[in-house]
Amino acid sequence: MSRPPILNPQLVPVTGVDAHLPAVDASALTPQALRQRFAMPPTWQAELPGDGGIFASRTPASAAVLLPLVMHEQGLTLLLTRRTAHLREHAGQISFPGGRVEPEDGSAVATALRETEEEIGLAREHIEIIGELPIYTTVTAFQVTPVVALVRPGFELTLDAFEVAEAFEVPLQFLMTPAHHQRHLFSFEGGQRQFLSMPWRGPDSTGQTHDYFIWGATAAMLRNLYRLLIA
Repeated sequence: MSRPPILNPQLVPVTGVDAHLPAVDASALTPQALRQRFAMPPTWQAELPGDGGIFASRTPASAAVLLPLVMHEQGLTLLLTRRTAHLREHAGQISFPGGRVEPEDGSAVATALRETEEEIGLAREHIEIIGELPIYTTVTAFQVTPVVALVRPGFELTLDAFEVAEAFEVPLQFLMTPAHHQRHLFSFEGGQRQFLSMPWRGPDSTGQTHDYFIWGATAAMLRNLYRLLIA
């Protein structure tokens, strides 16, 4: 069984916006509040465990990504990357730094830290790991562990030009407000596929304003973070 890739997700019809759901209160989006939430999580369940199951014949592979929350005085932002356009998979998409677990890593945290350093040059001394979200399974059979971290400002990034076109930041409050979460329905012969998006218009690393279409697995893992923080 197979399904066609979504080549231009911005053109997939929006079937709804989740403005009826409450936003996470600003008091829950401070470094200390996040440390406490991950140290003593409530009873909750991930809303979107994955989009896998299509390529069931593939051997599952482990991966990890880092959700780097930068601690600015005016509030937390999430550091994201845009992948380069020539890549074989997920070209041009917005993503977290991360990748496949290597045998020498030893843990998902080690993978996330290594991949982040390799992809964007974010040094480990700026990073404080505070917890993990449930594993997210992709259609390509990757079992991805999202590792959540607080990042101390003052870092300098060095992007891997082959994999990463740019890095930019989005206010966490924006992403944790479901009024900014769009639902899409992609129909094709033999089936349908639903996904979330969180379109963001904001500055890049040079201060120029751009439109960023956050969708797919990245948006799904952020939605799971929302569910944890609102529980």
